Amino acid sequence: MMNLDDELAQDYLAESGELLSATELDLLALKQAGGKTDDELINRIFRAVHSVKGGAGFFDLARIRDLAHQMENALALIRSHEMSPTPERVEVLLRACDKLRELTGNAVASNTVDIRDIVRDLAGICGPVNGPEAALRVLVVEDNFAGRLVLQKFLSRYGECHIAVNGREAVEAFQAALEQGRGYHLVCMDIMMPEMDGREAVGRLRALEEARGILSTSGAKIVMTTAVDEIKSVSRCFMELCDAYLMKPIDLARLLALMKEFRLVE
Repeated sequence: MMNLDDELAQDYLAESGELLSATELDLLALKQAGGKTDDELINRIFRAVHSVKGGAGFFDLARIRDLAHQMENALALIRSHEMSPTPERVEVLLRACDKLRELTGNAVASNTVDIRDIVRDLAGICGPVNGPEAALRVLVVEDNFAGRLVLQKFLSRYGECHIAVNGREAVEAFQAALEQGRGYHLVCMDIMMPEMDGREAVGRLRALEEARGILSTSGAKIVMTTAVDEIKSVSRCFMELCDAYLMKPIDLARLLALMKEFRLVE
C-alpha cells in the first residue's frame, strides 16, 4: 500500500468522503422514486463511484476498489435500463455506499475488512460481466515517439495496435472504428498532449460510446499514462470514466496485469 499520509492521498480520501456523502443522498432520492429511473441522477452516482474506485486502485486499497467495482457493475445495469432501481435494490446500493464510507474513513485498515457479505449482495443484483469476443484491438495515444514505440511493440503481441499522436487524432480514430463496427477494446491515453489533452479526449471517447448506447463498463478500457508531475490530473480523469493509470516509464508487466484484470487477454 502506498503512503496514505502524503498530501495526494489525503486529498483523495477527503474527496471520496465528500463524493460518498453526496452519493448517499442521491441514492436516497432514487429509493424514494420507487423504481423510476432518473438518468441524470444515475450518471452522477455512477461517476462518483467510478472516481472512488479509480483512486483506490492508485493507492492499492484493494477492498475499496473491489467493493466500488461491484457497486459500479450494479449501477451499469441500471444506467443501461437492463435493471430497474427498485427500493430493495437501491437499499443494497445504500449499504454498499455506507461500507465504502467506512472503508475510506479508515483507509489504513481497509484491506483487512471483510466485505464478502455486501459484495455477495451486490452480485445478487448483477449479471455476469463478459469480456470482448473479437480479437484485441488497441489504440495507443502518445505524443512521444519513444513511448509510442515501446507500447506499440509490446501490445502488438496481443492484437491489432494503432497509433495516435494527440487527443484529436485519438477521437477521430476512435469514432472511425466505432462506425466500422470494430471498436477498440483498450486505449492507452497520455494525459499531456498538444491540440487536445488526454482528459478532454477521454470525455469525448465516452460521449461517442454513449451516443451509440455503449456504457463505459462495456466499452473500451481506457488506461491513462502520466508522468509524476502530472499525477494530480489522474483523479480528474477518473471523473471522465477512465479505468486505470500507469506511471511513466511504463511498467509493461503492470500493463499486462491490467489487461488480464480487464479480461482482455488470458
